[in-house]
Amino acid sequence: MPTAAVGIGSNVGDRVGLVCAALRELEALPDTVVLKCSSLFESEPVEGPDQPWFVNAAAIIHTTLAPWQLLRALGRIEAAHGRTREIPKGPRTLDLDILLYDERVVAEADLSIPHPRLAARRFVLLPLAEIAPTMVEPSSGRTIRELLCDCPDRAVVKRLNGNAKAKEIVS
Repeated sequence: MPTAAVGIGSNVGDRVGLVCAALRELEALPDTVVLKCSSLFESEPVEGPDQPWFVNAAAIIHTTLAPWQLLRALGRIEAAHGRTREIPKGPRTLDLDILLYDERVVAEADLSIPHPRLAARRFVLLPLAEIAPTMVEPSSGRTIRELLCDCPDRAVVKRLNGNAKAKEIVS
């Protein structure tokens, strides 16, 4: 069964509640199992208009959903929680991204795997490195830990809720 890494973020409304709801809904996708969840992290926005800080997490899943099917499923979860795309890089109730999908590289108009800004975003790399430090980003052949060490992003990212994993908060 393919392994995928999913990034989760929210900066509108009940940020923690929305991230936890997304994790529950990921677990409920057909033929999908959430293997690992990171801690919750709070991060300052790095692009876009002035907006509230984000709560971020990452999950490693096994799924039989193909990349396009997974993308559509993530879009449905976002939409169910009021995600709109009126302001590019603007505030959002929920943002779900396929970060990695096995060691596949997909470069299509509406789907890029690995996520095109993965290596440049500390708020994505920190949660992912917590649960999958040796996972390989196939375009560069580098591990998540290596990408984090060389990440140019110096935005503030801090762990929430001590060392509790998002999945423990969801349960």
